[in-house]
Amino acid sequence: MTMKKTLMGAAASVALLTGATQAFAAGHGEITVGYFLEWPMPFQYAKVNGTYDEEMGVTVNWVSFDTGTAMSAAMASGDVQISVSQGVPPFVIAASAGQDLQVLDVAVSYADNDNCVVASILEIDKDSAGELEGKKVAVPLGTAAHYGFLRQMDHFGVDVATLDVVDMAPPEGAAALAQGSVDMMCGFGGSLRTAMEYGNVLLTGDEKTELGILVFDVTSAPASFVAENSDLVAKFLAVTAQANADWNAGTMVDEMLPVIAQDSGMDEQAARDFMATFTFPTIEEQLSQSWLGGNAAGFMQGVAQVFVDAGSIPSALSSYEGAVNTGPLQAAADM
Repeated sequence: MTMKKTLMGAAASVALLTGATQAFAAGHGEITVGYFLEWPMPFQYAKVNGTYDEEMGVTVNWVSFDTGTAMSAAMASGDVQISVSQGVPPFVIAASAGQDLQVLDVAVSYADNDNCVVASILEIDKDSAGELEGKKVAVPLGTAAHYGFLRQMDHFGVDVATLDVVDMAPPEGAAALAQGSVDMMCGFGGSLRTAMEYGNVLLTGDEKTELGILVFDVTSAPASFVAENSDLVAKFLAVTAQANADWNAGTMVDEMLPVIAQDSGMDEQAARDFMATFTFPTIEEQLSQSWLGGNAAGFMQGVAQVFVDAGSIPSALSSYEGAVNTGPLQAAADM
């Protein structure tokens, strides 16, 4: 199995890149922000309307990614200054490898939009998950989907070493499942919806949550960039929070949805269905003990330990408290 070698190689590459220059943005009049296609979120309404540029006073360039690990690498190289909706597992992988990243907010909480799908022809469900041994699985290594995969296999007592794990981004994993070249794929977003046309999940979102398999994404950035551009970062978070508030209020959904759907590369109904399973916490909620005010660092420690136990990374940090910076979010609350 190549999973351990591949993920450790990725972590090492990220660590080597951390010396890249991060001080970019404000003085240059522009920044670059990473995000995901087929992952509809309220911030995209502000993105399309140029609200970030207007409120921050800089040009915001947007670049899409397939995985959170690719986001980490782009931030390490200095090509991207902020990443929206990076999964906690890829963030933890990078931080554990020595990349000085910080969590800035809770971008979205979700459970049914990140999962593993087993090919229908196998007729394997949660009551027969043991039959997965020896099967070929497509997993985007170092992502939230990878973490969920490891936790589910542990729950079902399936030794990951017995599986042929192939590192594939979700779109490729979904295509491989459709073609019958893998027995199971793990992924998120539109790729997960595509995969579910050819298979079934082992556990629902609620069942995963009951097992403590939490699924949420964060807005992240290099610590040096945040330190040198704290006001700019706070303004970015404030715009995001306002977009979330407008969506959560319900009164602007009809106006926002078409814009968000188009920017996501999705039709409106698909975007609506996705977002119905998303939760966008308020700034007050994010700063509470349940999230960044306490539980987030401990949760990241648990995620890291899962990867260490699986042999995917060599070691975890002694604490991830330093990887959470609530300063800009607190400032955003007063804007």
